[in-house]
Amino acid sequence: MKRVLGKIMKSDFGKMEDGRAVELYTIRNDKGLEMTVTNYGGIIVSLKVPDREGRIADVVLGFDNFQSYRKENPYFGAIIGRYANRIGKASFFLNGKHYSLASNSGDNHLHGGESGFDNVLWEGKYFARNNATGVELTYLSMDGEEGYPGNLSTKVTYSLDNDNRLKIEYEATTDHPTICNLTHHSYFNLAGHDSGSINSHVLMIRSSRFTLVDTGLIPTGELRNVAGTPFDFRKAKRIGTDIDQASQQLTYGMGYDHNWVLDRQSKKELELVATLYEPNSGRLMEVWTEEPGLQFYSGNSLNGTLIGKGGHTYQQRAGLCLETQHFPDSPNKPNFPSVTLNPGEVYKTQTVYRFLTK
Repeated sequence: MKRVLGKIMKSDFGKMEDGRAVELYTIRNDKGLEMTVTNYGGIIVSLKVPDREGRIADVVLGFDNFQSYRKENPYFGAIIGRYANRIGKASFFLNGKHYSLASNSGDNHLHGGESGFDNVLWEGKYFARNNATGVELTYLSMDGEEGYPGNLSTKVTYSLDNDNRLKIEYEATTDHPTICNLTHHSYFNLAGHDSGSINSHVLMIRSSRFTLVDTGLIPTGELRNVAGTPFDFRKAKRIGTDIDQASQQLTYGMGYDHNWVLDRQSKKELELVATLYEPNSGRLMEVWTEEPGLQFYSGNSLNGTLIGKGGHTYQQRAGLCLETQHFPDSPNKPNFPSVTLNPGEVYKTQTVYRFLTK
């Protein structure tokens, strides 16, 4: 049964194996932007955005039903945690103690493990305030979950305002020293989720360095200058321009799957760090964040085996991710910005995806 809650419509999306209800929240602004979020994994199931002519398209990849999200799922639209991206050898030391995590990406740990934040049921609560409407999601990650120390109380808030800004706010506290690095994992295709390759999208990233990786996509510790490489997006260019260039780094990732070190003006302010433009529709997405890094993933592992929304098959590079974050493998790289969270501290950061046309 559906209930209309101002600019929010709440509906059923299914049930967990233990009978807990999975919910959908459909959130609209006054400019034609509409987002649907489920409390399972905090997944953005759909994001409908007008083009330059006012035509609406769903610009994120995903599935039509809850059961598909429970099966093979490359983190479509989800909250990622406790640790976004990779941790080398699935282990780290913190305050002299060794912690072992799940090896779910070769020998390495990826996106929180076998059952990360993308794979749990969050508590959902809707709200309307300050020219924004949204949903607040909370989850208590217990001490030892997926090998991480400490009870981590986590809150993630999605909201839409009438400036066509999708704001994602992250907050977490712990009762024991731990690590925390949260992000959002939507696969964007600004022409529409069912429109094919993202190679013609035009991308700009304000970054002059990226974290060089090894064959397992674990940073070596070197921050490589982008000048003269396929990784230079300081001036906006088509994603397909250099993606198939002969490059060891592109071979390792089967395309782009790297962390860019953002050229920030301050350490902790919301700044414009990237833009994504789709010429045919005129849709333009800005990425604003407080984070030091941005993982650009060009959907290289999509291979046509996943049947998405409307029965559409997602081929390689059907969508791309722009994941704001701290750097991969930071717990094992003392020269990277710290991801340690101690009792009494508050992990707090925000990212905004703003939608425009030109």
